[in-house]
Amino acid sequence: MNIDKAKKRIAKHVKKGFKGYPQITLTYFGNSADCATEVAIEFILAEGTPAQEQRFASQTDAREDETIQSTLVKIIDRAEVSSVLQTEGVVLR
Repeated sequence: MNIDKAKKRIAKHVKKGFKGYPQITLTYFGNSADCATEVAIEFILAEGTPAQEQRFASQTDAREDETIQSTLVKIIDRAEVSSVLQTEGVVLR
């Protein structure tokens, strides 16, 4: 999938806001605000249930990595989530 198309599909889901559970939260991590070298995708099935987390790392910016962004879209689609939330910016490590 094209990187721009993947990013637009993720942004479309995020723009809808919280619509209930199941929910996915995306958080980008990096050493600087300009480059996110890791992304964590957290899945919550229902309120009060423990979150399942998976992380993907990249040598470059994960937000611009076509493979990672396409994988995130596939996870969102296959999980049939009601809500996709995204932490603003890059969480510094």
